[in-house]
Amino acid sequence: MSHSDPRPAGGPAATPRAAGYQQEMARELGWYASFSIAFGFVSIATGIFTAYGSVLSTSGPRGIWAWPIVVVGQLAVALIFGALAARIPISGYAYQWVSRIVGPLWGWIMGWISFAFLGVVVVAVDYTIASTILPELFQYRGTTQNAWFITAVVILLQAILVAASTRTTHRVNNVAVTVQLIGMTSLTALLFVVGAVTGKLDFATLFEAAPADASGYYALGDMTHAGPFALAFLLGAFTIVGFESAANLAEETKEPARVIPKAMAQAVLSLGVLGFLFLIAITALAGDPAELARSDTPVATVITAVLGSVVGKLLLVLVVLSIFSCGLVITLSGTRLVWAMSRDQRFPGWQALRKVHRSRGTPLNSSIFMLVIAQVVLLVFSGSTDALFELFSAATLLPAIIYAGTVIMYIAKRRSLPPSRGFSLGRWEIPVIVVASVWLVYELLLFRDESFRAPWAYVLVLFAIGAVYLAYLLISRGRSGLSMPDMTDIDRALDADEPGGAEPAASGGGRTAAGSGAGPGPEENPR
Repeated sequence: MSHSDPRPAGGPAATPRAAGYQQEMARELGWYASFSIAFGFVSIATGIFTAYGSVLSTSGPRGIWAWPIVVVGQLAVALIFGALAARIPISGYAYQWVSRIVGPLWGWIMGWISFAFLGVVVVAVDYTIASTILPELFQYRGTTQNAWFITAVVILLQAILVAASTRTTHRVNNVAVTVQLIGMTSLTALLFVVGAVTGKLDFATLFEAAPADASGYYALGDMTHAGPFALAFLLGAFTIVGFESAANLAEETKEPARVIPKAMAQAVLSLGVLGFLFLIAITALAGDPAELARSDTPVATVITAVLGSVVGKLLLVLVVLSIFSCGLVITLSGTRLVWAMSRDQRFPGWQALRKVHRSRGTPLNSSIFMLVIAQVVLLVFSGSTDALFELFSAATLLPAIIYAGTVIMYIAKRRSLPPSRGFSLGRWEIPVIVVASVWLVYELLLFRDESFRAPWAYVLVLFAIGAVYLAYLLISRGRSGLSMPDMTDIDRALDADEPGGAEPAASGGGRTAAGSGAGPGPEENPR
């Protein structure tokens, strides 16, 4: 990977103006804020507390060895996303990239899938607080009813913060990420130390298969079933996602083409290492894995059993804060995606959703919209006794589709991409592409297992709704009406930023799928 270009960071579309938009939100996020967004979305506390129990049941303790493989695969995906973010650092991430490099029609499809993912993953994350942490923390019996109510309240609080102030949201997230770094590191160290002193630490447990069947453990399975070890990949696949959320706030980030790729890669690496150490500690302290698998809150159960009630509960409070931060970042990212698509007149109700509140500087209507969507998704899943598994499965399937689609686009168009001003894969491009491709194909094949019928149903329903609206757009506007604002020549855009500089002119240049009636753009150039 290289950062060799001496010119100002950014590349084509380094500013919204260069991408055909006006700068509507303050550009005030630095490296740590960008890292915090990626780190906060991924949130190992959230992913492990949510999915560890399911993976323990299907794959046994030995399943944690799938984690480092997932980290390598997702790191390759993050590097490809970084190469794209350095070329087109505009809010809307995959929606913008695919729209401008392949075409607006495919970009819209990618944007809709991303919206479907963000709508379900925030519910999966917040449901974890209500179903796996709070019952252990306050010693009450969790039910679908109280889990639904608590999750609804948490979603509401996150939406209020995002709608009220972007600056406050980032301050809360920065604090929460710092707490998560300190808290998860301290928790992992304490588990190792106390486990060793008390003699509860048993590393032999890491290689046990029970309660999964040891025979055929590494088999790939058949057409409708994945093998036990294959299902273990879901733990990492659910957890190590969302790093691209940093790219979704590119228009609010200083030097986004340089900062965002580094923030995404560093988040995946740091979370991958810390998460694996935490998994080793929890699993080595599991005692009887088959008995632990029957617990509704296996991770919390191990923590309180090893560290005692007081210390255990204090650390669980830190975990709640980490998970709340994760949901906050997801809400923020979903709001920005809806706003970005609405700015291009691509989203239902775009007339209201594209507005930025003048005094707050936030897309207030988009924030309210994401709140409503999250509550609807919660209502759909709230009656299920296996809601958490269905939510985390849907929230794993959708990003896999997004990542695969974006990587395919990158492979097909990599020789005609706009130049980068902040990050390039250089000679590592082919190895990174191979690793990402092999990993994503393998991940998508996992979802042939019949246990994923409910997530597939959710995905298909969302796709059907999207198809209806896309048909309406095509009928009412035609394909030429689904165009993007021209990306102007970056040299002219930079010159224009200097005193006395000339106004940028649209370069056309064949790099974009072109012009949009996107409202705020300085030019509307449908082709």
